[in-house]
Amino acid sequence: MAKIRVYELARELGLESKDVLARVHELGIEAKTASSGLEPVDAGTVRQSYTSAEEVQPSSETGVLPELEPEPEAETGAVPEPEPEAETAAEPEAEPSVRVTVESGVTPEGLSAVINRPVAEIVQTLIQMGEMIGAVTPIPDDALELVADHFNTTIEITRPAPSAKTGSRVRPKKTYDDDPATLVLRPPVVTVMGHVDHGKTTLLDHIRHTNVVEGEHGGITQHIGAYQVEVGGNKITFLDTPGHEAFTALRARGAEVTDIVVLIVAADDGVMPQTVEAISHAKAAGVPIIIAINKMDKPGADPTNIRAQLTEYELVAEELGGDVTTVELSAKTGEGVDHLLEMIDLVAQLEEFKGNPKPAGEGVVVESQLDIGRGPVATVIVQRGTLRQGDALVAGPVSGRVRSMLDEAGAKVEAAGPSTPVLVMGWSDVPTAGDAFQAVKNERTARNLAAKSMELLKADEMVIPTARERLAQLLEQLRTQDEADLRLIIRADAHGSLEAIRESIAKIGRQGGKITTVQGAVGGISENDVSLAEVTESVIVGFNVRPDAKARKAAEDKGIEIRTYRVIYEMLDEIEQMLVGRLAPDEVEAVIGSAEVRALFRTPRAGTIAGSYITEGEITRGSRARVLRGGVVVHDGRIGSLRRFKEDVRQVSSGYECGIGFETFNDIKEGDVIEVYEVREVART
Repeated sequence: MAKIRVYELARELGLESKDVLARVHELGIEAKTASSGLEPVDAGTVRQSYTSAEEVQPSSETGVLPELEPEPEAETGAVPEPEPEAETAAEPEAEPSVRVTVESGVTPEGLSAVINRPVAEIVQTLIQMGEMIGAVTPIPDDALELVADHFNTTIEITRPAPSAKTGSRVRPKKTYDDDPATLVLRPPVVTVMGHVDHGKTTLLDHIRHTNVVEGEHGGITQHIGAYQVEVGGNKITFLDTPGHEAFTALRARGAEVTDIVVLIVAADDGVMPQTVEAISHAKAAGVPIIIAINKMDKPGADPTNIRAQLTEYELVAEELGGDVTTVELSAKTGEGVDHLLEMIDLVAQLEEFKGNPKPAGEGVVVESQLDIGRGPVATVIVQRGTLRQGDALVAGPVSGRVRSMLDEAGAKVEAAGPSTPVLVMGWSDVPTAGDAFQAVKNERTARNLAAKSMELLKADEMVIPTARERLAQLLEQLRTQDEADLRLIIRADAHGSLEAIRESIAKIGRQGGKITTVQGAVGGISENDVSLAEVTESVIVGFNVRPDAKARKAAEDKGIEIRTYRVIYEMLDEIEQMLVGRLAPDEVEAVIGSAEVRALFRTPRAGTIAGSYITEGEITRGSRARVLRGGVVVHDGRIGSLRRFKEDVRQVSSGYECGIGFETFNDIKEGDVIEVYEVREVART
């Protein structure tokens, strides 16, 4: 049963809240303010204390009230809770409750618009409840429920999951629960990654038939762009990022836009450090990977050696008996590019990427800037629904209206469906890359949502956890999983040290736990390692290496744990301790009391009450308990009420009699044994 507030009970009894609160304290019941909630049994005790002495006079020394007639005659001291008939009869018929939904932290102004009550009336009600809150001050959740009850309204509170709660600033991937009948095939979104100067931009340049490289400073991509091409009647959307850092930065903000990753490797250069990092980031995304072996026109091209090198990173090509597609090509001459597009189209057909084009447009901002003459502009990719010119939209703390949409060629677009990239103009400010956007019904709604996002963003920034707190929160989060997975990013001073560490870590294992090496590389700890650790919820460990200044600052800002060692055995010992700490503890059951049922009482409100004698330990109200009949468990639940004579009590020790009532069980019989127990967690060693 739901709790009843002290001030509600006072209103029911026609008394002042302070007088009822004083009576509650006299009866030894815990309640701090008039807003505190009382258990149903405690509320019944308070009601009973206000009735006349004649009405509560017990009929015998056993403490059984006149209206409760025990079936067998026994002195058990069990007293079920009485039901005051006169009070129930006088209860007026309640008006139907109104149900509304509000966000946690709503202000009296915001609540006023939802429940259609004056702001002053809401503020006055809060003050009467002991909550000194102004019109623009967020209302605590417990006080929000009180206000709702006062105005005969049922409120459902939605609570956004802030990153600080889980110790991670990574936003969860957004999923859409659409009816399968509304889904249609959509173009795949492809990201091309790889080592610098391995031909990534040249490949995209050839695909788009434009000369992007010449327009970029030093031939290096300076921005994020999105382009769409057509292959065999099917469209493919390419997300052109400056590297895996930007790819991971988008993912860290919850922008899971990529469906397929094309990893480009130069045939004459081989797998390089940035290639390895790109592999780690692509694997962390959990999307299909296609290997593009570029520069096949060079004299030293050796695709066989490239495929062999990739096996070291668990990417086994189809030619070697694996499942990873590889394509040999030359981005400079165009040889093999058509084959790559065919492979991307084939993977897309096998994966069957789908989207719902019917709702209002939703998606992700992939690039934004302040353009001279155009104002704030942003390149977005629609993930669900259709974005149309004139739509009001919001992206995080930024709102706006779609004044104009352009495709990659600069042509105007009236509507953009799933997987379509467009340049949107009409923002109030420059949105942040990686923020989700959505079209809403009008600009006022967009501005309100943007203001709420700004408030949440400020609150989130105020509670960024430290690295130690974040590690502790990750540990607690993983303890509840069926199998704990400790993820590591390893940096070492030399290849020999790295291989020795990886081999030693592979030997560490515990039942119910494992260690996954997200990335292992030689060299100092960089800012990119911190970004990868943020996305994959990993711990960074370094052997004879140190983080640079940027990495230290990034780790401090994001709450990433970095541990460095000079002795390999100390590293292995601590890694083993971290794994053991993440394993779910063993659960041990301990019996804390038992009672024998000697008499039964039946009441209209409390159901069947078992008059019992405590034979061992102690019985506590709210504890878990099982009912044994002939040694067989017939019920396992919680004790809902516990009484000695006419008093509600919280605990009864062995050698005493009491009345025990279960929350959801009435089929109890004489001779049953009630066994109270608790489950204790014992840490693994």
